[in-house]
Amino acid sequence: MLRARLAEARLAILLLTRIPVGYLRDPIPATGASAWAWPLAGLIAMLPASLVYWGLHAAGFGPTVAALGLICAATLLTGAMHEDGLADMADGFGGGQTRARKLEIMRDSRIGSYGVMALILSMALHVTLIARLDNPALVVPAALGLSMASRAMLPFWLARMPAARADGLGHGAAQVPATCVYVAVALGLFGVLPLGFGVGAVIFAGVVVATALVAALALRQIGGQTGDVIGAMQKLAELSGWGVAVYLVG
Repeated sequence: MLRARLAEARLAILLLTRIPVGYLRDPIPATGASAWAWPLAGLIAMLPASLVYWGLHAAGFGPTVAALGLICAATLLTGAMHEDGLADMADGFGGGQTRARKLEIMRDSRIGSYGVMALILSMALHVTLIARLDNPALVVPAALGLSMASRAMLPFWLARMPAARADGLGHGAAQVPATCVYVAVALGLFGVLPLGFGVGAVIFAGVVVATALVAALALRQIGGQTGDVIGAMQKLAELSGWGVAVYLVG
C-alpha cells in the first residue's frame, strides 16, 4: 500500500514538474490515481522558488525583482506546462469558430496572438500582485499554499468534466477516483491555512470560483476538458488566489 502511494506521488512529480525522481517501475500507476498528490507536487516545485524569492528580497533587489525571480524559478521547475496550457487555451478559444477548429488550434505547437497576450498579461499581473505584498513572511507561505491550492481542484474537474477529445492528457487523466479528489482538496485547503484560517478559507474559495469559471467556459467552448484547459485552470486559479490574498492582507 505504501509503495503504491509513493509511486503515485512520484508520478505526480514527474507529470507536473521537471524535478527528477527516477524511473518508475512496473506496475506504473494510472495518471488519475496520482491526482491526490498534485498539490504535493506543487509544494515541492515552489519550495526552491520561494528560496529564490527570499534570497533576492534579502539581498535588497526589491519586491519586483524578487517576484520575477520566484515566478521564473517556478516556471522552470514546472517546465512552463501551465503557462503553455493557458496560451493554447487562449489561442483556441479566441481564434477558433467551431469546436473542432478550437481543438485543432489548441493542439498546434505554435503560439498565436491570443496566447502571447494571455502570457504577457498573466505574468504582469502575477508579478504585480506578489510585489504588492512585499513581505517574505507573507509571500513565502502564500506562494507555497497557492501552489498547492491551485492544483487541488484539478482532480475534481477532471472527474466532473467530460474529456473534449478521445485522446491526449485530458482523456488519459480523466479517470480520477473519488478518494483522490477528496485528498487533493484537503491538501490544498491545508496548504493555505498557515495564512490564517479565515484568510486561507477565503483564498481557497477564490481558487474554487476561478476553476469553476474556467470549467464553465471550457464546457461552453469545446464541450469538456483537455490537458490545456487543466493547465490554464491551475494558472488562473493561482492568480485569483494571489488577488484575494492581496485584497485581504496586502
